[in-house]
Formats: sequence, structure tokens, C-alpha cells
Amino acid sequence: MSFSKAKDLLRLAQMAAARRMGVSLEDIRAEFRVSHRTAQRMTEALETVFSTVAHTDIEDRKRRWRLEAPLPDALQPRQETAIEALEIAIRGAYEQARLRHARALEDLRDRLLTRLAPRDARRSEADAEAVLASLGKVMRPGPTVSLRPEITDAIIEALRGPFRARIIYGAAEAPPRIVEPHGLLLGHRSYLVARQPARGAAILNFRMDRIHKMDVLDESFVFTDGFTLKDYAAQAFGVYQNPQQYGEVVWRFAPEAATRAGAFCFHPTQVLEPQEDGSLIVRFSAAGWLEMAWHLYQWGDKVEVLAPAGLCALVEGYQRPDFDALP
Repeated sequence: MSFSKAKDLLRLAQMAAARRMGVSLEDIRAEFRVSHRTAQRMTEALETVFSTVAHTDIEDRKRRWRLEAPLPDALQPRQETAIEALEIAIRGAYEQARLRHARALEDLRDRLLTRLAPRDARRSEADAEAVLASLGKVMRPGPTVSLRPEITDAIIEALRGPFRARIIYGAAEAPPRIVEPHGLLLGHRSYLVARQPARGAAILNFRMDRIHKMDVLDESFVFTDGFTLKDYAAQAFGVYQNPQQYGEVVWRFAPEAATRAGAFCFHPTQVLEPQEDGSLIVRFSAAGWLEMAWHLYQWGDKVEVLAPAGLCALVEGYQRPDFDALP
């Protein structure tokens, strides 16, 4: 067996031991980017090498393999990359004021380090620090609004219930509001996504920097039926939601900008349509014309808004021809 195959087999054993339902052929194909037949051969090798492998056929008629005993420490793969990933996640959690998550990640990192020999632990920490120093300038590519840890922690606590919360929003002396948190959108400006029962069943956005105080109540509620934060976020280009603006958006990038634009994911629903003249048309459905205008300004006169009319009017006259570079 080659070294790479041995590494893959150990990784597969880890997955089979860690996942409560085990791993399926589809999981293996996705993780290792292999064919169906190769995934089958990997499960055969797993059963040959490890004596505690069991398989079950569950409701979807898909067989799953599980390692019923954890891997001994001597067979655990090296942890340098995991420690680097945890360090990056810790920094991100602190930057987003998610102190509870940051401390939990630190505990996990420390437990990994204690399993290493002192020499390996020192080397792993030094390697992780070097990677972090290299990534520091690209991890947060623009200004953001600072978040208050006590507000972020309160939102996370409310989402776990889920529990209603009482917030002071807007002005410090504003009357309290009762809200039902459904999610948290993090970005250059972050929002609490919630219902406010007093205002009906609509899902609303509350700017995090305008929440002065938040208390989690001992009152549970039921999430809006069918709501997912992923689908909700996809209704907007950025974070601002405006149902009146939602609709098809069509941009045409000039031939000299088409290649660069084609490398962008402007929106999860986008469709790219290369044109015979070398230009590129991008289509997607979303709201948030102002945030679109902020982004489109960076492309100067190399982009034309074909729809909607409201966005056309918003950017008209602001397409500069003298930018030295494209985004």
C-alpha cells in the first residue's frame, strides 16, 4: 500500500469512528474525490485492516460503515493542520465577538496539544503562528462594525433554545422589544435575524451595533416553518433585505472585464452567460440595490446594469473610466 493510500485509510478510519451514523459510499466519494468503485475498495480495506468495523443499512437503503472503537493514539494522524485550522477559527471567533465559541475552540486546541510530545507541540504552535501571520492581512478584507461580546453571546444562547429575548434597540432610552431570534448574519455590518411578534410574522433584520442590551428570556418559541438562514440570506445581495426590491438582476461585463467577472461568485443563484462579442452577462435574483451599487462602483465603466430599472437609475452617471485595476 502506498503512503498516500495509507493516509487515506487512516483518515477514513477516523471518519468512521467519529461520525455517529458512520460513513457511506457517498461520504467517501465526496471526502476523497474518488469514484464509486474506489470508494467500495476503500471500505473493503477498512474492514480488512480494522477488526471493529460494523456496517448497517439504514432507512435510505444506504450502507454505512462505523468503527466501533476509537483509533489508538499511536495511529492518530499528525495534528499540525488541525491546530492551524483551530487557531484561525479562534481568531475569527474573537473578531466576531463570539467569546463562548472562541474559548471552546481554545479548549479543543489545548486538548490536541496535550496529546503531542512536547517537541511536536512546540513545533505545531510555531507552525500555526507562522501561518496566522501570513493570513492576517487577508482574513478580514475590509472595515467592519465592532460587535459587543455580551450581545453576541446572548444571541447564541437564545438560538440554542430557541428562546425569546428582550432587546433595547435603536436609542439607549427606547422601550424594550420582545424578539424571536432566527439567526445571525455576520459581515461588514452584522444583523440579528428575528421575528418581532408585536409587528407580525415577518422576519426582520436588527443591526447588531444598534442593540444596546439583550436579555434572554425563559420563554421558548417555534421557528418559522420552513425557514433556513441560507435561503433567507440568498434573498439579498449583501445583508440588507427589502422584499420590494427582490427580483431578477442582470449585469453585462465588458469583454476586457469578462474573465475577471467570471471568477466571482456574486450570488449563490447566479447564471453566467458568455456572449459572442466576449462580454459576460450575469443573472441572479436578489434585493439590496444600494449594496449592489457599492460593489458595481469598483468596476468603473466595465459593467452595465440591464435590470432592474431601479438599480440602473441608482448607478447612472457613476461609472468611472479611469480606474487602474479591476476588483
